[in-house]
Amino acid sequence: MNGFPAPSVIRTRLADRQRLDLSHLGNLRRAAVAITVMDAGATGPNVVIIKRSTRHGNPGQWALPGGRIDAGETAQHAAVRELREETALRAADAEVLGALDDFETSSGHLVTPFVIWLGSPQPAEPNPDEVQSIHLLPLSRLTGPDIPSWRVDGGGARLLYLPLGDGMRIHAPTGAFLYQFAAVALAGREVRVNGLAQPGFTAR
Repeated sequence: MNGFPAPSVIRTRLADRQRLDLSHLGNLRRAAVAITVMDAGATGPNVVIIKRSTRHGNPGQWALPGGRIDAGETAQHAAVRELREETALRAADAEVLGALDDFETSSGHLVTPFVIWLGSPQPAEPNPDEVQSIHLLPLSRLTGPDIPSWRVDGGGARLLYLPLGDGMRIHAPTGAFLYQFAAVALAGREVRVNGLAQPGFTAR
């Protein structure tokens, strides 16, 4: 599959590792995001990236489809629901391959990222209340020699970022999710990302 592991291999890799589960931290607001892979024909498998609408609480930021977990739903259901509501992409339960590590954000959220591999291409449509634009990023960009990159902010914190394209420079937490996905799911290599510093503009 263009040099990338099959969904069945990724499912096994996610199931076989000890996922970091921080659900016992009850003082955090729970959320879930969808790392969604979709085959786009000639360019092969792509991951779905969104840019937040100016109406959203994080306007203009690069992100993964996702949001809060509503009362009575599981984290997985929230990730699938948010994917549908924000991009119109629909994922069946069988297309959810598993979860990566929980991530505690500086804004007081506990985020669980789910890996979803859509079996066939679908038309994506941004929800204008939350999404300015939808971008399909070739998986090959996540495995480039410049991934991840690091910089030091004004306070001396070492920040991870992913330079994924023209104007697409993604920091934690979204950058952390994509970095761990590339390492664990695509390369079969263990990486932990909880605790990575976030730049101030993401802490809202």
